[in-house]
Amino acid sequence: MYKILIIEDDAKISGLIAEELETWGYEVQQTTDFQQVMETFLRIDPQLVILDINLPYYNGFYWCEQMRRHANTPIIFLSSRTEEMDMMMALNMGGDDFIQKPFSMGILVTKIHTLLRRTYTYQSTEVELIGHRELVLNLKKGTVSAGDAELELTRNEFKILSLLLEHKEEVVSREDIMDVLWEGESFIDDNTLTVNVNRLRRKLSSHGLEDYIETKKGIGYRLI
Repeated sequence: MYKILIIEDDAKISGLIAEELETWGYEVQQTTDFQQVMETFLRIDPQLVILDINLPYYNGFYWCEQMRRHANTPIIFLSSRTEEMDMMMALNMGGDDFIQKPFSMGILVTKIHTLLRRTYTYQSTEVELIGHRELVLNLKKGTVSAGDAELELTRNEFKILSLLLEHKEEVVSREDIMDVLWEGESFIDDNTLTVNVNRLRRKLSSHGLEDYIETKKGIGYRLI
């Protein structure tokens, strides 16, 4: 049974989501102490998080960043914010999806089903380790290491690197990467992928892996 953590300060919305998800057989926990969000996250160890942006004390962007330091758990942002910059920031901070309020409960449930299936089917493949040069990626644990050092990557950075490693003899198109990351969501700007790749490059470079990802202008990326 998958565990889902709802971090939403509107008790009515949180309760309605929890009630719906429980009918689908999910184990659901609702956050009530918004000063202890990380403690709740680490204690429950959920398979998916539904995260509002506007929260007491610290906003959802802050908590997403904190979670990404510990795990690659899928995160769906749920917010009344409608600015494109908020959507891009949510995804760039490590979120996997963004749903605007008011929302369709059916759409939310469908996205949860899809994200859980894609995440945990993918991580249960027989191949556990893939690597290139000094870099080793553990698909089951969701970790990346260079020598003795472990890299802290966001979920999207991890997925980009996984895709490039799985096709390390080929150029992977920008369209294919965006489709894997965001399933063709129309609001995703092409620049969002560039931001994610550049951030991944900087992290690799800080561990001695300069020029690890090559850009094929107008086509995509490949490992060198």
